[in-house]
Amino acid sequence: MKTRLASASLRIGAGALAAWLAGCAAVGPDRARPAVDAPASWRDWHGGAASLQLPGAADRPATTGERWAALTDPTLTRLLAIAADGNPDIAGASLRILEARTLETTASAQRGPQVAARAGASRQRLSDSGSSTRLVDAIAPSGAERDQVLSFLASPYTVYQAGFDASWELDLWGRVRRSIEAAQAQTEESDATLRGLRLTLAADVVRTYHQWRGLQAQQALLAEQRRAADEAEALLAAQFRGGLVTEQPLLARRQRVADLRSRDDALTLEIASAVNRLTVLCGRHPGALNDVLATPPAGPQPLPSVALGLPADLVRHRPDVAAAEARLAGTTASIGVAVADLYPRITLGASFGFESLHDQELAQWGSRQWSIGPSLSLPVFDHGRRRATVALRELQQQEAAVAFQQTVLKAWHEVDDAASAYASELAQQRTLDDKAALADAAATLAQAQYGKGITDYVPVLDADQAADEVRQARADSAARLRIRLVALYKALGDDGTLPLAPAVASASGR
Repeated sequence: MKTRLASASLRIGAGALAAWLAGCAAVGPDRARPAVDAPASWRDWHGGAASLQLPGAADRPATTGERWAALTDPTLTRLLAIAADGNPDIAGASLRILEARTLETTASAQRGPQVAARAGASRQRLSDSGSSTRLVDAIAPSGAERDQVLSFLASPYTVYQAGFDASWELDLWGRVRRSIEAAQAQTEESDATLRGLRLTLAADVVRTYHQWRGLQAQQALLAEQRRAADEAEALLAAQFRGGLVTEQPLLARRQRVADLRSRDDALTLEIASAVNRLTVLCGRHPGALNDVLATPPAGPQPLPSVALGLPADLVRHRPDVAAAEARLAGTTASIGVAVADLYPRITLGASFGFESLHDQELAQWGSRQWSIGPSLSLPVFDHGRRRATVALRELQQQEAAVAFQQTVLKAWHEVDDAASAYASELAQQRTLDDKAALADAAATLAQAQYGKGITDYVPVLDADQAADEVRQARADSAARLRIRLVALYKALGDDGTLPLAPAVASASGR
């Protein structure tokens, strides 16, 4: 009966202890999402005198990959996949995520009991004149009996031991819980850092790709201009030999041909540099992407509509903001860890095992030994070190809060700058379209006047050159417009283009 009552009392006591421990609140501040102001529309927070005019833009949520899909083609999609798999920065960030998750597992392991098995066999001998002889001296100061006892104590013997030790820290003040929260925040920061690197890599690949395609378009246009210039030079040379024109227009046309040839050489070098930049971003050696880049460019693609998304979603989409918020959460949790160190730490310990001087008796029940009980660690005096640590953690939290607000402010400015640059390029492209129409009309008129003998060939040369320059400017603006759009999408924080690196993908199911 007494045994049953003791067992019931033990169960009730354990349940009460568990309920009390569950109800203990962790010291230190709890994690809270920092408040961020957001405008109702992107145009509400726009710097500069001119209003933000983006035709086709919509303040609506953008679906996954919608923004980047309008800027990609099969060749670029393949390049993005190669970059995701081979870029060293992505691989390094993926490993840092795995490291952070391992640290999180290490912190979480503190919640449960720690059990360690032990076993050993040791050969020992006591000293004839050591501290163990004091009792012998007290019982038999001299004589044969004393010598016999000392001889027996000093004879070597073997001790056999086996068992296990267990300990469990009672997380009374939430030190372990706050440590886990800090580790989880570090994992979130590593994940956001990887997202930021993926976004930067995607933007760099897409931007460099469109720069390369733009240079190719300029070179193709330049080739057409060179063919027309060569034909005009041959025509003028024949007319000069026939005495129909002076040497001046022939020399001007030859100078134009030489200028076009020089520009073609410069474009060839720029194209090679762009290809090498793509190769570096993909983590490959020079020339490794020649087969991929041998695909001819697609035809002219319509300008995609600008899906800006909702301004309130910027903080949720930007990886740098997410990383700053995770750092703030980590510093908040570290305050709780520091405050918990100001209070006593109680650890429950237990030990059970067997000890014997004879190996055949080690497993016998009579050789058992055990101990159980709590231990208390109470900080008494440390010259203010623990309280200084709390103050330091609070200052670090304030610094992280300031850094978060600064990151958010930078994000608003980057979006506004990118949107303004894109809107300006759109306006410039419309202006170039008008200039191209006027230049073509002027070239047609000059050719007609020359055909009727009203003027010589010099106005035709000038008009053709002006029209060629406008066409080059339009081709450059078309490539630059997509590059501006890449910068805008990067500022908005959409990272849905690149797949996860293999190392992270294999550990994503943790």
